[in-house]
Amino acid sequence: MAVATQTARSFRWSIFLLLAIAGLFYVKWYPYYGRALMAASHHAIGHSILMGKAAQAPAPSWHAALGYALAYGKAIWQAMLLGLLLGSGIQALLPADWVARALGGRGFGSVLAGGLLAVPGMMCTCCAAPVVIGLRKHQAAPGATIAFWLGNTVLNPATLVFTGFVLGWHWTVLRLLLGVPMVFGLGHLANRMTASVRPLPAQMLPTEPEPRSLAEVGRRWAQIFARMTLRLIPEYVVIVLLLGAVRAWMFPHIGPDIGNQWFWIAALALAGMLFVIPTAGEVPIVQAMLALGLGGGPAAALLMTLPPVSLPSLTMLGHSFPKRLLVAIAAAVVGFGMLGGAIAALLGMR
Repeated sequence: MAVATQTARSFRWSIFLLLAIAGLFYVKWYPYYGRALMAASHHAIGHSILMGKAAQAPAPSWHAALGYALAYGKAIWQAMLLGLLLGSGIQALLPADWVARALGGRGFGSVLAGGLLAVPGMMCTCCAAPVVIGLRKHQAAPGATIAFWLGNTVLNPATLVFTGFVLGWHWTVLRLLLGVPMVFGLGHLANRMTASVRPLPAQMLPTEPEPRSLAEVGRRWAQIFARMTLRLIPEYVVIVLLLGAVRAWMFPHIGPDIGNQWFWIAALALAGMLFVIPTAGEVPIVQAMLALGLGGGPAAALLMTLPPVSLPSLTMLGHSFPKRLLVAIAAAVVGFGMLGGAIAALLGMR
């Protein structure tokens, strides 16, 4: 019986691994290879999703909300579907004790593992959220999952390459110099802030009966996928519509008058943390704003805070982490953005 159970577990692991590799190749790896070639030859990867070719986002309106939601949805729907499949697949296919052993430790090793595991994912903060939820359901430590969540965007190798070709390699260096401590430092902080909540030993983890057939696995997977979708997507869509409607209030008219003053760096760092963009969307946004005369300091703040977290992704993870931890992570991301802006202003980066 033990041999049969182990064989079934290995089979389910193979299904999950195949989904992850095939899904990421189709949604991320192959398309980003083409975009990297475009970035190298044209020094651009498209228009700013925030405001297009204009100097300011459209005035708040239902049309602005719907327009942004449709553009954003078109950019991320495949990755969101993959994130939901992977997040539910973790719970349906992978034994909880496997995940707990790999990512359940409270030491820096699990934080490092979570951050490195994120590198091939390259998902936006919202599309990575369902995977984070699945990992937390299977007792992955807060530090490992926070590092995984932030690492998907901040350590995204494709975005780093796009940044170098489009904005200049000095911007990539700045992103890495601050991004590495952001991912692993905030992962370590998450473990410290939740140190009093000890994880269950692997042998005491709540478990469901092992599925005895492929049909049972499929039913469990479909049920978890449906529950996750119905819980996450409605609130997600509402917040995206709201942010799309009011983005003109969050990002003012861009011009040379927005220089390296500290209040502009702080204001855009906060706006970038709250706003939601697709993967690598920060690159054409910053490129367009620099072309309109935005100072290097605010531009660096946006480069650091637009990708890692957003109001929708923070909301999606509200049941997976303590609220005070998510507030601390959001505040720390703003702090890293302000630090990046100060460095860029000091160095005169453009």
